[in-house]
Amino acid sequence: MHDLLKGKEKVLQVAIKLFSAKGFKGTSIRDIAQAMNMSISNIYHYFGNKEGVLLAILEHSSRRLIDELRKISEMDLDPLDRFKLLIKTHIELSGSYKKEIKIFFLDEEHLSAEGEEINNQIQRDILEIHCNVLRALNEAGYMDCKSITITAFNILGTINWYLRWYRSKGPLSAEDVTKEVVSFILYGVLGNKKESIISEPR
Repeated sequence: MHDLLKGKEKVLQVAIKLFSAKGFKGTSIRDIAQAMNMSISNIYHYFGNKEGVLLAILEHSSRRLIDELRKISEMDLDPLDRFKLLIKTHIELSGSYKKEIKIFFLDEEHLSAEGEEINNQIQRDILEIHCNVLRALNEAGYMDCKSITITAFNILGTINWYLRWYRSKGPLSAEDVTKEVVSFILYGVLGNKKESIISEPR
């Protein structure tokens, strides 16, 4: 069982590199097998088909993010500290999956109906976590929000746009950009409560 999981993990790492470089459509199962020095039948055995590889990458990269965000949402913290930590962690963890994110921004359209539903469920899970944290923030009086869901969409849109376009060769480090994005989101959500925004999450 351990060898099977280890074998699948190696295939995923190679597939991530190939999909990121050549795109999902431009990469074949044969390409992955050749890069692994493995038979094509083994790839099919592990994942069923090429979309199975893509979905495995999606689930693998999103599992840790969702788990960590959910832990933060359940922490016994002041709602504002919890919100700050949630945003910061979401950006930093997502940034560690740059290649995987690039794949799904560019190749999401190639998912089947079943694949789309899996992807949509992951997005719903992330949205729900953000909504729960925002709801607590609103109830504590830190914000006056007419629609928690729309606010969460705006936050996720900001994070996703940064993840899509940030390049490490730019003038700002990833840490500096993260601070800028976190500050932008906090100012947008909390309005003029500047004294609450400046400090880092505890």
